[in-house]
Amino acid sequence: MTTKKITYIVTHADDDPELASIPFILATNALAMDIEPAIVLQSKGVMLAVKDFARHVNFEGVMALKEMMDTYIESGHSLMVCSPCMEKRKITQSDLIKGAEVVGAARVHQEVLSSDAVMTY
Repeated sequence: MTTKKITYIVTHADDDPELASIPFILATNALAMDIEPAIVLQSKGVMLAVKDFARHVNFEGVMALKEMMDTYIESGHSLMVCSPCMEKRKITQSDLIKGAEVVGAARVHQEVLSSDAVMTY
């Protein structure tokens, strides 16, 4: 059986905890379904990769966002963080959590083109 791949693009953080959380709910579920998840943080979503930021972003009624992020990273996946989006917010590599990977447009294109589906939140 060929593993399917879904790329989730996250563009929200504390501005909309629900939309910031849904991709992580889906990605952690994908891990249990033999679906390869890839998460790209863009726009305001890059803030989720800043140390200690995600612990304050929670969507009531679901697992804490920080816990879902930890599960995703501990499963061997990295959070791809948009380099230009970081620069706009004056975020540096040293500001990021373990498991965050700074990427540019070429890598995002690779992920999208190698995916069976792309979902943006």
